[in-house]
Amino acid sequence: MKLVYLLGLGAFALGLDAYVTAGLLPVIADDFGSSVSATGQMVTTFTLAYAIASPVFATLLSASRVRVGLLGSLAVFALANAGSALAGSLPVLLVTRAFAGVGAGLYLALAAAAAASLVDKERRGRALAVIMGGMSSGTVLGVPAGVFIADHSGWRTTLWLVTAIGLVSFAGLALRLPTLPAAASVSLKQRAQVITDPRVASIAGVSFFAAVASLGLYTYFAPVMESESMGGVEGITPYLWAWGIGGVVGSVLIGTLVDRVRRPYTLVVGILTLLVLALLAVRFTASIHPLVALAPIAVWGAVGWALQVPQQNDLLEARGEKGGPVAVALNESALYLGSAVGSGLGGVAFSLGWDGSVLPLWAAGAALIALLLQLTAVRASATRREKTAPATALTGAND
Repeated sequence: MKLVYLLGLGAFALGLDAYVTAGLLPVIADDFGSSVSATGQMVTTFTLAYAIASPVFATLLSASRVRVGLLGSLAVFALANAGSALAGSLPVLLVTRAFAGVGAGLYLALAAAAAASLVDKERRGRALAVIMGGMSSGTVLGVPAGVFIADHSGWRTTLWLVTAIGLVSFAGLALRLPTLPAAASVSLKQRAQVITDPRVASIAGVSFFAAVASLGLYTYFAPVMESESMGGVEGITPYLWAWGIGGVVGSVLIGTLVDRVRRPYTLVVGILTLLVLALLAVRFTASIHPLVALAPIAVWGAVGWALQVPQQNDLLEARGEKGGPVAVALNESALYLGSAVGSGLGGVAFSLGWDGSVLPLWAAGAALIALLLQLTAVRASATRREKTAPATALTGAND
C-alpha cells in the first residue's frame, strides 16, 4: 500500500490545484489588470482540458505503458504549474492551466487503475479510497493553506507549492513504481469501444448529474449561505470546513465499505439517496438556524466525495485491465463536466435574480436524476452484462 499512498500524494496535488485557483481569482485579476470574470476562465480552461483530454489520452495510451503515462502526466502537470507561476500575462496563464488540466486528467485515471493493480482484489476499494482521499484532502487542507500562503507571499508562491508537491510525487514514483503488469494486447479500436459500452456510459451519467448537484452547488456556497432564507450567514468558514471534513471522512471510510460489501451498485444507490436527502435538509435546517445546517452539509460532503470510489470500482470490475483506465477517465471527464455545468447553471440562476436558497433544491433535483439513472440504466446494463457473461467467457471478450 506504500506505493498507493505515493500515488495519493499526486492526487493531493491535483485536488489542491483544481480548487485553489478559484480562491486566487481576485488577486490574480488585480496582478494582470483584468476582470475577475476574464481571469476566472483559467478555472474553466483547466476543467475543460481535464474533461476532454482525460478519456482521449487514456484511450490512445497503450495498456502496457501505464507507468510511462503516470510519470509523463505528472511531469506535464508539475511543469505546467511552474509555467503558471512564471506567467507574465493572462493568455500565457490560460495556456499553462490547460496543460495542467491535461496532465491532471490523465494522471488521476491512470492512478486509479494503477492503485487497483498494486493490491489484491480484497483491498481494491481501500486503494481507490486513498486516491480519492488524496483529492479530497487536497481540497480541504490544501486550499485554505494555499490561500493563506497567497495572502502572505503572493499567488505565484501557491502555484510553486503545487509544483513542488507534484515533483516530489514524480520523483518517488520514478524511483519506486515498478512496471505494472501488462494487460492482453488490445487494439485502439477495442479500447475506444469502451466509450460506447452502455454500462460505462450509464455510470458516467450518474457521476455527471451527481457532480452537477454536489460540486455545482459548492461553487456558490458563499452566496447561498448569505441568503436571508438560509440565515444570512456572514462567515462561511465553519460550513466549508464541515463540508470538507465530511468529504475526507467519506472518501476514506468508503474504501473499507466497498471491500466488505462488494456491491457497488447498492452502495451507490444508498449514497445518492443520502445526497438527495442531505441537499433538501440543508435548505430546511438553515431556515431554522444556520448552525443546524452543519450536519447535513457534512453529510453532503461525505457522500459527494465517497461516490467516486464505488463508481471507479464498478468500472474497473466491468472493464478490467483492458479498458479500465479508459472507463475511469471517461467517468472523471463526466465528473468535471458536471461540475462545470452545475457552476454555469448556478451563475444563470443568480443572473436571473433568483434567491440563493433555491439552489440546494435544484441541486437535490439533479441528485434525484442521478439516483433514478442508477436505478434504471445502470441496473439494466449490469443485468444485461451478467446474462452475457458466460458467453463472453467462452468466446473471449474483445473489450
